[in-house]
Amino acid sequence: MRPITLVEYDPQWPLLFESRSKSIGLLLGHPAEFHHIGSTAVVGLCAKPKLDIDAVLSSKEARLDATERLKTNGYRFHGDLHGADRWTFTKDEAPYGTRLYLCLPGNEAHRERLLFCDYLRAHPEFAAGYAILKRRLAEEADGDWDHYTGGKSDFVADIVRRAKAALASAKDITTQ
Repeated sequence: MRPITLVEYDPQWPLLFESRSKSIGLLLGHPAEFHHIGSTAVVGLCAKPKLDIDAVLSSKEARLDATERLKTNGYRFHGDLHGADRWTFTKDEAPYGTRLYLCLPGNEAHRERLLFCDYLRAHPEFAAGYAILKRRLAEEADGDWDHYTGGKSDFVADIVRRAKAALASAKDITTQ
C-alpha cells in the first residue's frame, strides 16, 4: 500500500496553482475556468503533496478533446472516479504533483468543493479541526486510502451543509 503523506502548508501553492493553470490551459485547446481546490487551497492547512485543480470546460466535446491532449502530455486519466461527472487526471511533478478534474458548468461536485474550501478559509477553527482529523486518519490508516478518505466524509459533508446554509441565509438577507 502507498503511504498517506501529509505536508505542511506551503505558501508557494497559490503561485504554483497559477503557473500550472496557465500551462494546463495551453494544453487543453479550449477555454477553461480554473479553480484551486482541496487542502492546498486553504492557507495553513496540511495537505497531500498534490495540487488539486478543477477546470470547467464549456462542453462534453471540449472535455473529450482536452482529455486526449492531456493524455499525450503526460497526464494519467483515471476516469470519473466518484460518479460525479468529473474526469480525473494526475501528473507527478516536482515539488508537488497535480490532480486535475475536468467538469462542465453547473457540476454539483465542483460547486460543493468550492463551498468547502471557501468555508474553511472563512472559518479557521474548522480548518484547524480538519487538519487534526487528517493527521489522525493518515496515522491510523497505515496506507489504507479507503479508511483515510472515508474517515473525512462526515466532516466534509458537515462543512458543505454549513456552507450551503450560510449561503442560503446570506441570500435571504439580500432579498429582504
